[in-house]
Amino acid sequence: MRAGPKILAIESSCDETACAVVEGLQVRASVVASQVAIHAAYGGVVPELASRHHLTAAVPVLRAALVQAGLQLHELDALAVTEGPGLVGALLVGVQMAQGLALATGLPLHGIHHMEGHLLSPFLGDHATAARDFVPHLALSVSGGHSELVLVEGLARYQVLGSTRDDAAGEAFDKVAKLLGLGYPGGPVIDRLAREGDPQAIAFPRAMLDRQRFEFSFSGLKTAVAVHLQQHGQPSSRAALADLCASFQAAVVDVLVMKARLARRKFGCVAMTIVGGVSANHGLREAMAAAARQDGFELWTPELRYCGDNAAMIAAAAALRVQAGLAPGVRVFASGAIDEVRR
Repeated sequence: MRAGPKILAIESSCDETACAVVEGLQVRASVVASQVAIHAAYGGVVPELASRHHLTAAVPVLRAALVQAGLQLHELDALAVTEGPGLVGALLVGVQMAQGLALATGLPLHGIHHMEGHLLSPFLGDHATAARDFVPHLALSVSGGHSELVLVEGLARYQVLGSTRDDAAGEAFDKVAKLLGLGYPGGPVIDRLAREGDPQAIAFPRAMLDRQRFEFSFSGLKTAVAVHLQQHGQPSSRAALADLCASFQAAVVDVLVMKARLARRKFGCVAMTIVGGVSANHGLREAMAAAARQDGFELWTPELRYCGDNAAMIAAAAALRVQAGLAPGVRVFASGAIDEVRR
């Protein structure tokens, strides 16, 4: 998969302005301008601020990606852009920029569903890692907006087996971090503290453990943490804080891993992936790796640099579409349902 069409992609669905150049599934350049510091003061992403900062970051990020790749626009085979889902104003910046480039260069433009990009992120290769051949598998997609089990039968053939009923896993991490005064984003901070604590210190609930269904629910767990803090107050020491974080994280991870293992057995998948921002969580990676050893399946995870929102995964999805002969086109504000992705 090292050779293939050269694709430049733009990703602006939320609070990262990203541009990448990918040749096949091999990343030649990946540039991400994060807005974390801008939104941290508000405890979450402010859509209007995100849109305004995309406007100022888009051109510098694009230029940096082309320089890093050592290419000019006329040397590309196609363009790609995240067509949805995401923040409306943020998506508009990326889509309009990509449409302008397509008009100016005559290159075909592929609109890519944001979650399709995440599903393909474990197959990317770059200067440090080799690309993997794309094969059917079961994907556990976990981020601030999504907690889903997706049966990936082939390119543009995705079946959602179960998703969250309320808070996504990443959203629960951010909300619990806010309750603890740990700042935004909460996932990385809780993950670091959890490695110092006892995951059995506090008996937080595990919700929706029905073995016949694959939905998730984390709002009750978030409420359980809030009730614990009301009853016991804020942790009085770093050790107590670490125990609380470890116990909360273990409750999230136990549910995600159990559901994934059940789905894999039911559908007979020989390979699994974890994708999305929460796939960077060390506790989740370690627990799923242990499950892979026990159950005998292959587990693939993206490199940490491709776990969060990035344009390399969007370019990879477009490259595979070009190789499969699928027609270009953009649907602005595409549906949030990955199983509705068009062929």
